[in-house]
Amino acid sequence: MFRKRSYSLIVVGLLFVMTMALLLYGSRLFTNIEEEAHMTQENRIVVGVSQLGSESGWRTANTESVQNAFTRHNGYFLIYNNARQKQENQLKAIRSFISQRVDYIIFSPVVETGWETVLQEAKQAGIPVILMDRNVDVEDESLYVTCVGSDFEEEGEKAGRWLERELVRQRRSSQSVNIVILTGTEGSSSQIGRSAGFAAVADRHANWNILEEKCAEFTSTKGKEVMKTFLKRYPDIDVVVSQNDDMTFGAIEAIEESGRTVGVDGDIIILSFDAVRGALDMVADGVINVDIECNPNQGEYLLRVIDMLEAGEKVEKKYYVEEDIFTIDNVTQELLQERTY
Repeated sequence: MFRKRSYSLIVVGLLFVMTMALLLYGSRLFTNIEEEAHMTQENRIVVGVSQLGSESGWRTANTESVQNAFTRHNGYFLIYNNARQKQENQLKAIRSFISQRVDYIIFSPVVETGWETVLQEAKQAGIPVILMDRNVDVEDESLYVTCVGSDFEEEGEKAGRWLERELVRQRRSSQSVNIVILTGTEGSSSQIGRSAGFAAVADRHANWNILEEKCAEFTSTKGKEVMKTFLKRYPDIDVVVSQNDDMTFGAIEAIEESGRTVGVDGDIIILSFDAVRGALDMVADGVINVDIECNPNQGEYLLRVIDMLEAGEKVEKKYYVEEDIFTIDNVTQELLQERTY
């Protein structure tokens, strides 16, 4: 009886010792893992990115460009947030980045106004802010370091100058021309710039009649809806200016369903912006007359800017990405095959 009980106590004791050893080893193991993960993150530059949404193929390509740039291989730890086209979501994301003490904040603002307070908070925390794609309207420009993106006003002017040349080519430069414009998100940099740029050219032509401008939110569904309204209201539309390709896709559907034709051999001239692969296919087919490129591949530019800041080098206040104009004359199969967005 005594022997059995002693043997049981010995077994229990051994199990207790083994359990404690495993617990201590396991605790040490997990501590080492946590410390290693912490050290790995510390050795990398932490970047918080607030993307305004995923409303278009262009935006998806823009996001991929950023994610491909700020990789572990390049020495970065990326914290990404999708704001789903809501400014309040971006404000929350930026404040979250500040509380996490990231090294840099990058964001593409939904609209230009309403950022002073949160940018002041980032500045007080000593975190540099870089604008991507779009700009902000603030009195104190020291609230952000630089902006990487497109010259939207120049894009609008490119569209207007192309239309000037096209009407001359068609021998319609002195004729009355009726134009409707599908605009993007109201208050966004791209909407403001493209509208202003095109208007600067249109104002030089008394025979260009801008019948109406209406917001179609940069989406295909809204583009179709707005275009249907235009077609019912104005039976004699000559030109459609659509401020992004997704709206253009919807607008073309509405026009074709109405029985009218578009493009090089059609009734209505189509001017679009962005130049994503799907739209360039339509340019090559003569469905879209001209597409003004808005280059989404901005990740490499942003990476270069942060590398310069890390090296203590001075950066410019604005960096414009390279962009082109596409028509049926210069959209080749080689270009389409190489297109990454």
